[in-house]
Amino acid sequence: METEIHISSEVGTLKAVLLHRPGVELESLTPQHLNSMLFEDIPYLAQMQDEHDLFAKTLQEHGCQVFYLETLLEEICMRSEVRSTVIEHLVGASPLFSPSLKASITNHLEEASVKQLVEYCTGGLLKSAVDDKVQEKTLSYFIRDSYPYYISPLPNLYFTRDPATIVNNGICINVMKTEYRKRESWLISLLAQHHPLFASTSIHSNYSRGSSIEGGDILILNETCAIVGSSARTDVWAIEAFARKMTDPIELGGEALKKVLVIQIPITRAYMHLDTVFTMVDRAKFCLFPDIESSLRVFSITRKNQDFLDIREEKSLKQALAQALGLPTVKIMRSGGNDNIAAAREQWNDGTNTLAIEPGTVIAYRRNIVSNENLEKNGVTVIPIRGSELVRGRGGPRCMSMPLYRERL
Repeated sequence: METEIHISSEVGTLKAVLLHRPGVELESLTPQHLNSMLFEDIPYLAQMQDEHDLFAKTLQEHGCQVFYLETLLEEICMRSEVRSTVIEHLVGASPLFSPSLKASITNHLEEASVKQLVEYCTGGLLKSAVDDKVQEKTLSYFIRDSYPYYISPLPNLYFTRDPATIVNNGICINVMKTEYRKRESWLISLLAQHHPLFASTSIHSNYSRGSSIEGGDILILNETCAIVGSSARTDVWAIEAFARKMTDPIELGGEALKKVLVIQIPITRAYMHLDTVFTMVDRAKFCLFPDIESSLRVFSITRKNQDFLDIREEKSLKQALAQALGLPTVKIMRSGGNDNIAAAREQWNDGTNTLAIEPGTVIAYRRNIVSNENLEKNGVTVIPIRGSELVRGRGGPRCMSMPLYRERL
């Protein structure tokens, strides 16, 4: 494949992206497991898929090549060594204590087609699918807990933004906060190691030493500066580790960042990631959810020397952004305009979570009427998409996309 992997801005023309079409994993959601699986409601899958297909079509119509996670996984699982690695991981990473049960599940996975195996990676493996094949019944066969899966599904996988982030020519494999999402990062790591699409891409993994950092908290401002949110899903230790890794000129050479800006947002599920309250929409324009404006704190991290980081608190977000971009000033627009009720309503439906497909043009949910009109009034073109089912997972167009290549500004 000839597609280049490179991201050095949030708004350069988007030419390639990684998506995951919602699938059978969403049918795992039941009321008693909604909270642990990070959903507030059960979506209607068929309509969700229609909305996602229209999202992908919109990207393609604007010149963006769409790669699907599940398709890339099928391509690498054609190789026997990758297939063996996948089966070993699925069994080894699941809470299975009985040797006979492990053997039965391993055999079941080995008998699966490539397409079925990838579906088990994303949609999980039900206990009922294997029970009849278990030669030696375990106590768990007779005394059931309420959880119906031996291998857990990944209902959040359509938010491809979170498991990994492209920074310049490298891919950072992120560490997910919740146990239900950790396999997502492993699947992206598998692609990065084995798929020819990533053949020339350097891989940055295990740098955070287990502390969580998720892609919804990482914004690439330009070639020399990234922004990371300190949030409910991204730990301060992981931010420091990210900054230490990505500003290392010895290891990364000319690809190293010079600065990482840290934006501290309230630690709450409502603002799970930075990009749910703050996104970049043009070369010098940003969108911000106004309710958090007064509580924001901004820090800059630069490399003091090979061993130490220099961390300082900035006077204001606006000043820090302008300085990092080398501009006299930037414009920060409030989602919902000056209507606090509209801002609160539309933030719940990801009014701030826009995806720039070129400077000054963004994709946004059409239901966020006031926020979209405010962007248009400020010179930003909004391409509206339907998302009444997609939004039930609490994520917008930026959350649902992992950019692979943007044209350099």
